[in-house]
Amino acid sequence: MTEHRPPKLRFYLTEAQPCPYLPQRMERKVFTPLRGNRAANVNDRLSVNGFRRSQNVAYRPQCPGCNACIATRVVAGEYAPSRSDRRIVKRNSRLKRIVRPAIATEEQYQLFRKYLASRHADGAMAAMDALDFASMVEDSTVRTQVIEYHDTGEDGEPVLVAACLTDVMADGVSLVYSFFDPERSRDSLGNFIIIDHIDLSRALGLSYVYLGYWVDGCRKMAYKTRFHPTEALIGTGWRRVREVEDDST
Repeated sequence: MTEHRPPKLRFYLTEAQPCPYLPQRMERKVFTPLRGNRAANVNDRLSVNGFRRSQNVAYRPQCPGCNACIATRVVAGEYAPSRSDRRIVKRNSRLKRIVRPAIATEEQYQLFRKYLASRHADGAMAAMDALDFASMVEDSTVRTQVIEYHDTGEDGEPVLVAACLTDVMADGVSLVYSFFDPERSRDSLGNFIIIDHIDLSRALGLSYVYLGYWVDGCRKMAYKTRFHPTEALIGTGWRRVREVEDDST
């Protein structure tokens, strides 16, 4: 009998370019395509090993002389909201969550452009047009959804105020990219999206919420360790962030 083994993954390395998070550092990524009927399983396995998905590839930083990017995930079943978290949930209690298929809409794109113009005007994504946005949302070979959050406008009609491109994996949900109305800064919508995804993960019977990379020393990434318990991938294993911090003191 002939044994049919799945093809081996092939990994590639990008050229070095300036790091978007830490000044005077260079960034490289190792990546592999996600394709075929094994794409979801491959993505699940690689995510546990610190990879992230972008469209139809899984990638991980592989930077020369630097390992500042650390994969993080919240342990959903053990999450205990802080007093601040409870205030955030209360401020946003009027919002309605709507789960949609990974199909880009004009309303999403306009909110995305508004968010980038306010928060990341000098970033690499600032030049993305509607076609680029549609590719980001729709080019996926895994189980991907768009989680929208709506408020009620003055005319009584629903208004999109936040959204998140979310992968549903075997052991958790992964926040691929989130964006929100920057004019509603007092509502802490970015943090609310994470808290709500913790609830969503629990409802689905999943263990984790994958948040991507925490970059020590980058203020924009500090929020990724404020949800407890959070685990960080250190070496070959996941460890609680507070344990890592205790080791470093």
